[in-house]
Amino acid sequence: MKKTLKMALRTRVFKNGHSPAVRIPAALRYPSTDIELEIEKVGDELRIRPAKRKLSGLLERFSAFPQDVFDDGRGEEEEIDRAAF
Repeated sequence: MKKTLKMALRTRVFKNGHSPAVRIPAALRYPSTDIELEIEKVGDELRIRPAKRKLSGLLERFSAFPQDVFDDGRGEEEEIDRAAF
């Protein structure tokens, strides 16, 4: 079971260009700044979370592979012993 840590800190809204912005306190920061976030408004709350990776366009990316990409098989790979479910 995943443990959820609840923490509430105060911050202020400021203006960044023509948009309102919120600085995320260091104690609540994500491990990387190179992360796409999604924001959702629920009642009077704004919820920010890492964006889920979208699968749209995946089939188009696979279709870019040549038709014969696996004609010679996948090559020799060593089988890995894994625990049974």
